[in-house]
Amino acid sequence: MKLSQFKFNLPESLIAHSPAATRDESRLMVLHKDSGKIEHKVFKDVLDYFDDKDVMILNNTKVFPARMYGNKEKTGATIEVFLLRELNKELRLWDVLVDPARKIRVGNKLYFGDDDLLIAEVVDNTTSRGRTIRFLFDGTEEEFRRNVEILGETPLPKYIKRKATAEDKERYQTIFAKHEGAVAAPTAGLHFSRELMKRLELKGVEFAEVTLHVGLGTFRPVEVEDLTKHKMDSEQIIIEQKQADIVNRGIERKKRICAVGTTSMRAIESAVSASKTLKSVNDWTSKFIFPPYDFSIANSMITNFHTPESTLLMMVSAFGGYEHIMNAYEVAIKEKYRFYSYGDAMLII
Repeated sequence: MKLSQFKFNLPESLIAHSPAATRDESRLMVLHKDSGKIEHKVFKDVLDYFDDKDVMILNNTKVFPARMYGNKEKTGATIEVFLLRELNKELRLWDVLVDPARKIRVGNKLYFGDDDLLIAEVVDNTTSRGRTIRFLFDGTEEEFRRNVEILGETPLPKYIKRKATAEDKERYQTIFAKHEGAVAAPTAGLHFSRELMKRLELKGVEFAEVTLHVGLGTFRPVEVEDLTKHKMDSEQIIIEQKQADIVNRGIERKKRICAVGTTSMRAIESAVSASKTLKSVNDWTSKFIFPPYDFSIANSMITNFHTPESTLLMMVSAFGGYEHIMNAYEVAIKEKYRFYSYGDAMLII
């Protein structure tokens, strides 16, 4: 398929800049992928579509406060440093994006916080905006993390044109987030409240947790018309055997297996055994899923409404069927569903 097939006009007014008042009360579109039938619900109605021994696969990655503001030595110019990935814990080496990039050179020192709580040195250029920096910090790992927590901001996506707030710190994180390492939230999971999860549990629904540390590559625009030429950034995935067993029991029982979010789907599709079951893994994935694609593990999916021409929309189209998804998006625009990270949800069954 071609990039231009995933274009659509999205009114600016439908982009969600803040979350719904209550996690489980955002809207939910239910798309039946065999018939293309669409239902309009509220997210907590998801309860009606799942039963005893069905399995929901959740991404338990935790977003860390990746956006930091500091000053350049000598000039004092303000710079934004976006922490992408820790390269070496002992040396405190990090892959980062810097802005404005043209002013940040190898050898520059960067100062963070009123009393220079953290100082970093630029040690390498990686891409046009990418740098490798080393934090010059002698304290413990715990103290270092605490300082990053103090200085860092919730990394809201750039299209949300406002400063991150205390509310974002809580709401731009799933309630089941455990393992720190993501620079963006696995947004389909943001709709789950503690009450809803309890009610799903009482119904007998099982939860399997996987970890995919969401990187910025998830949002990297596709710049080639021929999708086979697009390269995804790699992201770390961890699936423990115990969690794979929960999923595989569900497959064996022919139950509903639901990937909550494109990141969960990407993780499980990167860990398929020869017998089409889920295997344990601790690895990196650069898997890019677009139509046509044969899914091995999940037979249902919860996802948000995505950007035109994004890799996320392409994956969802591969799962729900290109025509059905593009039609559903047309309906979503007409019905004024909210789009992107803080937007509404879609259940594909």
